[in-house]
Amino acid sequence: MLKSFLLCAALTMSLLANAQQARVVRVTAFYDADAVTELYNTAPLGLQLVYSDSSIQKTAGLMEGNLRWNKLKVSSNNGSVQNGILTFNRQQLVKDDYRIILNVTTPDNTTLPATLQLPNIVGIRFNHYADSVKRDIRFYLNIEGKFSSGKVFPLDTTTIRFAASDGKIIGQDLLLPKNDTIKYVTVEAWYKTNERLYLRSVLPVKQAPDADSLLLKNTDDLFKKKKKRQ
Repeated sequence: MLKSFLLCAALTMSLLANAQQARVVRVTAFYDADAVTELYNTAPLGLQLVYSDSSIQKTAGLMEGNLRWNKLKVSSNNGSVQNGILTFNRQQLVKDDYRIILNVTTPDNTTLPATLQLPNIVGIRFNHYADSVKRDIRFYLNIEGKFSSGKVFPLDTTTIRFAASDGKIIGQDLLLPKNDTIKYVTVEAWYKTNERLYLRSVLPVKQAPDADSLLLKNTDDLFKKKKKRQ
């Protein structure tokens, strides 16, 4: 009889202890802002777990906490998370309005969502290095992206598609034929994952020939000009 009483008491205390144990009620996700997610498709990830008793636990790595990633299970609607590193698909990111939803299973076997909002591109712009295009000389099409993070980064052909009304597009260069007679050339640019972001720029083509007579072909020319002046 006494043994039964003690066993019931022990079970009751165990149940009360479990009932009073704090549980995870909210998970918040963070990413490393220095990882340049505007251009690259990976970033260190951090999670903060808030418990029912208002205590907080943070993951190791980015958050410098004591919760190891092998104690968690993290799945995502875009990409994967391995040991605190998020890898995502940019085309899917655009479709999801740059929002990634993480499903986090915590050590107490609770599964909760955490939303991660990454920077999105809000505009593109040309930043030409020269005012005009020279024939038979490659003209670099410098283009920049403006992001919701407030940052501006140069973009290349991995994210931008180019077209021109004349000449050839070679990589990110425009090359006009040597004997071309056009006065203006129109260049166009589209952001590949969202072609609603579109640019058009009309550039003048240099008409006057370069003043080759002002260029010294060798050092003897310099001394000849000095003698003439004397």
